[in-house]
Amino acid sequence: MQWILSAIEQPPECFIQAVKQHTPASNGLYAAQLLWQRGIKNDKQLAAFINHKSYQPASPFEFGQEMYLAVTRLKQARSANEKIAIWGDFDADGITATAVLWDGLGEFFAQNTQLTYYIPNRLTESHGLNNQGINNLKKQGCKLIVTCDTGSTNINEIIYAKQLGIDVIVTDHHTLPAERPSVSAIINPRYLSSEHQLFHLSGVAVAYKLVEALYQSLPDVPQHPLEDLLDLVAVGLIADLVQLSGDCRYLAQLGIQRLQADFQQPATARRRPGVGRLLELCQKSGDRPTDISFGLGPRINAVSRIQGDASFCVELLTSQDSKRCNQLAEITELANARRKSLQKDVQKQVVQKLTQLDLSTTSVIVLEDVQWPAGVLGLVAGQVAQETGRPTILLSTEGIGTQGDKENSLSTLARGSARSVNSVDLYQLVKDQAHLLHRFGGHPFAAGLSLLAENIPLFTAAINQQLRQSLGGTNLTPTVQADLVVTVADLGKELFLELKLLEPCGMGNPVPKLLIQNCWFENAWNRNQQDWQGKKVQYIKTEFEIRDDSNRSAFPGIWWGHYKDELPIGRCDCIAELDYNTFKKRYEIRLIAVRPAANTELKTQNSELIIDWRNQEYSRLITQHSALIIEECPTSWDDLRAWLRRCLATNRSASTQYNQQQLAIAWSKPNLQPPSQIWLTLVGVAKYLSRTNQLVTRVQLLKKLGIGNQSLLLGFKALKYLGFTVKRQDRCLQISWCEIDIPKNVADAAIVQFLAAVREEQFQQQYFAEVPLSTIIAMINSQ
Repeated sequence: MQWILSAIEQPPECFIQAVKQHTPASNGLYAAQLLWQRGIKNDKQLAAFINHKSYQPASPFEFGQEMYLAVTRLKQARSANEKIAIWGDFDADGITATAVLWDGLGEFFAQNTQLTYYIPNRLTESHGLNNQGINNLKKQGCKLIVTCDTGSTNINEIIYAKQLGIDVIVTDHHTLPAERPSVSAIINPRYLSSEHQLFHLSGVAVAYKLVEALYQSLPDVPQHPLEDLLDLVAVGLIADLVQLSGDCRYLAQLGIQRLQADFQQPATARRRPGVGRLLELCQKSGDRPTDISFGLGPRINAVSRIQGDASFCVELLTSQDSKRCNQLAEITELANARRKSLQKDVQKQVVQKLTQLDLSTTSVIVLEDVQWPAGVLGLVAGQVAQETGRPTILLSTEGIGTQGDKENSLSTLARGSARSVNSVDLYQLVKDQAHLLHRFGGHPFAAGLSLLAENIPLFTAAINQQLRQSLGGTNLTPTVQADLVVTVADLGKELFLELKLLEPCGMGNPVPKLLIQNCWFENAWNRNQQDWQGKKVQYIKTEFEIRDDSNRSAFPGIWWGHYKDELPIGRCDCIAELDYNTFKKRYEIRLIAVRPAANTELKTQNSELIIDWRNQEYSRLITQHSALIIEECPTSWDDLRAWLRRCLATNRSASTQYNQQQLAIAWSKPNLQPPSQIWLTLVGVAKYLSRTNQLVTRVQLLKKLGIGNQSLLLGFKALKYLGFTVKRQDRCLQISWCEIDIPKNVADAAIVQFLAAVREEQFQQQYFAEVPLSTIIAMINSQ
């Protein structure tokens, strides 16, 4: 990981003083430096950036003729009493866009009778229009479809709808088609100049602009103010990670104010009880952009990732029925807890597969697995892309076939998600391989795609070759960028309020990253998260206190998705974000990256005793050292401590210091089999031994399967539910079989337990193959 510190350009004193007027509790220097770096360099820009009242938003009719065409067609539908369908999308931007149109158009068309909505199922359909859904709307008597956050490139589906007598208005912000589709209107900010203040609008903001135009054209019809929609607009904008500049920033500022104001009302008086309950469940208050990016957004997204159908989320965001909203919010919260567990499981499996890749010759990571749930692949791909510095595509071949293709079996089509990094235009990369794909869509940083499984090797080779050619000799490196250098003494309320001046943050204006040098961690502990019912979620977080030489007091912090053992021992450097924890009512840092300090040495008891021969040929080294060699990769710190005690005991009995024996850790990266294959091997061995009446030792089984004692015991337990009996005979094991009647779900549960134990064991082996020697020394001395 390459650490980069942004070039710090000192702004003029007059600009610092202008910023200081907005930060009375501090000198304003940090905020001034960041604003100056990000292109805010005069009083007019500063006023428009900080205070939405000083910003002049764009008229919705700056979309030009297309907006006039859309309003005209909607007026026509209202006059003719036509039935209209909103066609949305299943992510947070698409859901909030649907909700904005449902509430906004609902002021002009009777909901449920004249106005309906349709959200595709993430797990069985893809983004965009599809013929089956259009057929269903035709049967319902729909004459007009209004899309949101989708539709721009659905040329064939739009033609099909027109053949059925259904007009289409597209509102979208994704990539434009080569030619204008045959629609009543297409409202997409990509038709505007990239410098236009509307250019970066997300799907929900484009939908809002359509409603705004209708409000201006028929001002006497609406019964509720247009501004009531702004909280939904803010949720979609921030969750979709668009660049928060121009009207995007303006709408997000106003929307967060509405969100916070509604949450502060008594639960029974809230305009959006579902949003309020969701904020309560994620322990947020709605006053920060992070309440959306880490709270509301992931929860709305989780529903389609886990359940596929996210239609009820529109009801959650728009219904006035508090009881119903509470139920839906709790379902949403549970879906998010399940999403975290699935994401962690897939992440472990991806890490394992990455060990089989040579990243030095890999430009685009493409991995597939038949068991991966498609709903979480985008999240894991994003993590891998950040950690490796390479665009990442993860594909699932989980029982999916091409729609309507009877010649192909249900397992032929792979579906997945792609995420980019290092400014690589992923959409263009994928688009250039369109001849190998079934479907694809997205934008430069994220894409969804499907292709025949048999095309994956060809696709992988082609997309890697294409990126290598475009990069020339440039190497892809994972990077993390810090904006400011601070000390622990700087952390707290004053700095938080000063940096809050930059909110809402997003692409183009990221949350300030703080570099803290020569610091250390204390009182670290980790635990699994819990869902709202108090049940453990397989998603870890570490809490700690950070110190440096600038202050006697420690400062609290949190590290999501990491164990305390991953924190360096001794002095280190870290990059973090400063945050306010509403639930705990405290300021804290959110750790982003950490490394041992470059200018410090770790001096620990027994450091001279341990030598590192991992992942290398060490036969020639044996003659140079008197060493106790550990060749078997451990699965716990206790295993290593036992070896150290053995080594120390040998040394205590040695006559002189010249006879002192060292402990050589000499294991290599394990060549791991998939847990499911290990299970099949165990069953095969059991069948063979029961049929031949041969005996086997425990050591032979462990070596054959490549697992540890605990996993083997769980394997024996699972075999028992299949009718096998394992008995000890002298120093061997005898396995026999007889038919038994055990419910399948009981046997399946035991097998799942075995597979989980193997996965955990393999994760630990992978960890011990790569963990720094300094961490090993510190950990085996800790008890």
